[in-house]
Amino acid sequence: MKATETPLVKFLQGTRQFIIPIYQRTYSWTEKQCEQLWDDIVQVAKNKEIPAHFIGSIVYIEKGLYQVSDVPQLLVIDGQQRLTTLSLLLAAFGKALEEKEEEDEITTKKINNYFLFNNEESGEKRYKLILTQSDKDTLINLLEGRDTPEKYSKNIINNFKYFQNQISKSGIDLGLLYQGICKLIIVDISLDSNHDNPQLIFESLNSTGLELSQADLIRNYVLMGLEREKQEEIYKNFWYPIEEGFGHSEGTEYFDRFMRDYLTIKSGQIPNIRDVYSSFKEYFASANQSVEELISDIHYFSKFFTKLIFEKEEDTQLNQIIHDINTLKVDVAYPFLLEVYVDFNKGQITRDETLEIFSIVESYVFRRAICEIPTNSLNKTFANLASEIEKEKYLESIKAAFGLKDSYRRFPTDKEFKSKFIEKNVYNTTRIRKHLLDKLENYERKERVNVEDYTLEHIMPQNKNLSEEWKKDLGANWNEIQEKYLHTAGNLTLTGYNSELSDKPFLEKRNMEGGFADSPIRLNGDLAKLENWNESEIVKRANTLSDKAILIWKYPQLSEDILAKYTEMEDEDDEDFEEGYTPAPQWDERLERASNEVKQTVNSLITKINEKFECISEPYSKWLVFYAKKPTERKNMFALVACGKNTANVMFRINPDSFKDGDNIRKVAGWFFPRGTERRISLTEESLPQIMHLLEHSYSTTQALIKKRHDAAVKAWETRST
Repeated sequence: MKATETPLVKFLQGTRQFIIPIYQRTYSWTEKQCEQLWDDIVQVAKNKEIPAHFIGSIVYIEKGLYQVSDVPQLLVIDGQQRLTTLSLLLAAFGKALEEKEEEDEITTKKINNYFLFNNEESGEKRYKLILTQSDKDTLINLLEGRDTPEKYSKNIINNFKYFQNQISKSGIDLGLLYQGICKLIIVDISLDSNHDNPQLIFESLNSTGLELSQADLIRNYVLMGLEREKQEEIYKNFWYPIEEGFGHSEGTEYFDRFMRDYLTIKSGQIPNIRDVYSSFKEYFASANQSVEELISDIHYFSKFFTKLIFEKEEDTQLNQIIHDINTLKVDVAYPFLLEVYVDFNKGQITRDETLEIFSIVESYVFRRAICEIPTNSLNKTFANLASEIEKEKYLESIKAAFGLKDSYRRFPTDKEFKSKFIEKNVYNTTRIRKHLLDKLENYERKERVNVEDYTLEHIMPQNKNLSEEWKKDLGANWNEIQEKYLHTAGNLTLTGYNSELSDKPFLEKRNMEGGFADSPIRLNGDLAKLENWNESEIVKRANTLSDKAILIWKYPQLSEDILAKYTEMEDEDDEDFEEGYTPAPQWDERLERASNEVKQTVNSLITKINEKFECISEPYSKWLVFYAKKPTERKNMFALVACGKNTANVMFRINPDSFKDGDNIRKVAGWFFPRGTERRISLTEESLPQIMHLLEHSYSTTQALIKKRHDAAVKAWETRST
């Protein structure tokens, strides 16, 4: 590595070309960053006491794989945002000199020849700076004075215009402005690809520009180490279509969310949104896939995620359900929805089944919101839901999975939903009231009403100073009635005449032009027939709407016989199993309460495991956990034992590529081990020999994974050290 402090103008001069590699993000600076740069330049230009102004570093690969013979091509690793912005400023400055039409020491020709063009070259080699994709064509057309291409970079055009406007309206002397530009200093850092590690340097740079998104880091991590031809192939075939789907730099937030959901699907664990990059590196190191296979799979899943997030499904009925789910803002359901969507695309389920499953998700979320059930468990519920699917009985198993959830994960029954629906304050939660009125109004309606064209109306007014007419209609306890029912579904409707209806008495609201009797809104149909509005009518209307709500947000119905088959599986979950959190120990108490037979069998198993395997056993909450190696972390587990009064179970890790399921072995949700790699077996005196044989597989599988992680870490360290 060679690092030199040098003036920007000197750095740009000479025949050379800066290439932004395809794995770098597109140009992302906005007017905010340009304004800061402009203010700095003007300040140093006007202040003779300031000899220079440092604007950061530009890091590039000087030689190695990317070396060429005639025009030195320098692959920019960091600094492309400021380099592009300064080129736009110089281009705007050159245009201003051209329009001035006066002879100066610095001219448009000099600006172009020194800083923007390799004047003696032709084709792409003519340009000092080559950007990626649409950025490239936009900048070249701008420099050549040609029309903006059809697919263009908004940031490049907008920032060029910003500098033009600043030069024009500021009235700054162009000679003085050029002095300010000449005071700009950078650190010129050149790397040798044969000796320096660009990826390590890229990650450790503390850039003063825009913070890199998780998407930027992942793209660079995957592509940077490949041969240039392979980079271009993978980028053009997979990564660029992914970026197009997400809207390039505008969609980085959505891409980060997608990658979190993708990793949740693949690993069964939910990464923190801020740790998506580190989780991806860990997954990539352990995945038995080539770069091309992995990026191809990411591209495949991203197509369905963008259909979900941007509501681009061509099937109008399915797209409407997607819209309804998005209205409820239930992002945590996306890992499950994404898997179902992919299975639908693969033909594993029918269109009707897909519609019903999506509708069940909508109903589950909405019913829980009405019943005010805390949402903090939803992320785990949806992250693990796909692992509860039996592919041969896809829809049935999903209904059973929802129907059997209890406590804070429950799917509210019709009885609970109806009761809460009648009394719930739905007005103060925008997403609920919007969704509620939209679905009620458009139920079984072919010609949909756009509820956005209407406003919400309180039939009984919100005004605490009710008129005498209203007090009379409501009765002596009018104040209590208003307090209790004001924001409930029974007292809410839609209208286009909210200001006209105002606090008027009910009959005036009914009979006036645009009133309830003169409304095309179906929700107002029953109001048109009433003579007064009081507690009895509010409750009656709420009951009617709740009956309709039960039909709209349906409960997943299954017969008792079918449900009984699914309830045979023990309900072991990992709600308490969190890294970095130690719950109150329950194992000793559970073992103590167990029957003598269970206790004896469990202790016999523990002894056999400790004799056969070099391992660590520790109680964790209600389980006894066996680890193949320290530290005692989830990734090093190979088995767990759980016991009740009369039964005990063993959960263990498998390698799905080599494991063959046999008698008494159950496939389960994957609470403790990654999806598809967990099995369970009942522990009895008779099953002990079989269990010990199974644990040999589990132990060796875990040891192999530990070795694979270790080898990947060593390889990464050796790469960084070379």
